[in-house]
This record gives sequence, C-alpha cells and structure tokens, in this order.
Amino acid sequence: MAFVGGCASGPTTADNLAEVKSNLTGHFSSAKQAAADPDYFDISLKMAETWTDRADGPWLYVEQAMAAKPDKPYRQRVYRLHAEKDGAVVSEVYEFKGEPLQYAGEADKPTPLSKLTPADLVLKDGCAVTLRRQPDGTWSGSTGASSCPSSLRGAAYANIQISALSLAGLTSWDRGYDKDGKQVWGAEKGGYRFDRVK
Repeated sequence: MAFVGGCASGPTTADNLAEVKSNLTGHFSSAKQAAADPDYFDISLKMAETWTDRADGPWLYVEQAMAAKPDKPYRQRVYRLHAEKDGAVVSEVYEFKGEPLQYAGEADKPTPLSKLTPADLVLKDGCAVTLRRQPDGTWSGSTGASSCPSSLRGAAYANIQISALSLAGLTSWDRGYDKDGKQVWGAEKGGYRFDRVK
C-alpha cells in the first residue's frame, strides 16, 4: 500500500518508483548462471535512464546482447515507469520505429538516445509488466498471461516474468507461445538470473 504525506510510515508512490528505477538501472550479466548451467547463455543486460528532464518518466533505454557480441544487441527497448496508487510500479514497453541497431551502444553514453523523443517510439500494447513489492523486499511481476502479442519464431504471444528484482540484480523469464499455448522460444527450466556488475 502507498502512503502519501503526513506522518505515514510506509513508502510513498514516489519512493516505490525511485526504488524500482534504481534497481533496474545498471549493467547486469548472466555469466555466473551460464557457467553453472549449459542450458543458459552468457548474456549482457544494460539499462540506462534517459530523458531525465521529462516529468512523465522515468524512461530507461534497454540493450540485451550475447556477451560475446556486445555491439550487436538482439533486443533493444525503452521502458517507461509509473507508479500506481496501490503501490505497484508499471513498466510500459516501447519499440523503435526505425532500425534499432543504429542505437547500439547508447546505454553506455552519459545521455542515451539524446537525439530521440518518445514520439520516435511505438508502445507495445499488452506488454507492460506490473511489479509489486514482495514480503522479502524484492519486486516481482509479469505481463498478462497472453496479453503481449509476439510473432517471433512462430509465436502468437509472449509472457514476461520478472522476479527477485533488487539492487543485486533480477531474474527474467521471457517465453513465447503459439496459438495453441505451446512454448516455442525462451528458457524452459526457469528464468535468466542477471547479477549486477555495475
């Protein structure tokens, strides 16, 4: 629950938003998991805040790449975070209108995507992740069960689950399903564990 003003003892919606932003922002790696289990790849995940002068954020630029090919990310997105009155934090997902690879490396710059604005993006309807604080202090959430459309590798929709989000890192389990509900891409045993490296 969110508490606002006065002598309230709980976190405010602004506190929740700031905490989730801090937890998500940084450089993360699944190298430890990949070294322990050959079913997982060594992946680099970078999330950097952008457009800090806007009042409708925070906005985060996201790059995900195989660790061996950091200059060729296979997933590039922009997240917009906003807080709900019930204490949840929602991460909306946006795609680029043009070829995203031209922005590869922007996550390492002091002001990522400085030549773009939200008008250069397209909202992925149904793909927002709603995060809620758990009893252990971490954050977890997901998209709707089948609300996020996807055509990747024969999929009809994708499901994204985020768990154990904290300053130490996060676990992300992205899976694609065909129209009959059969999984056609994504890890099968569980999510990728991304540990903070920076």
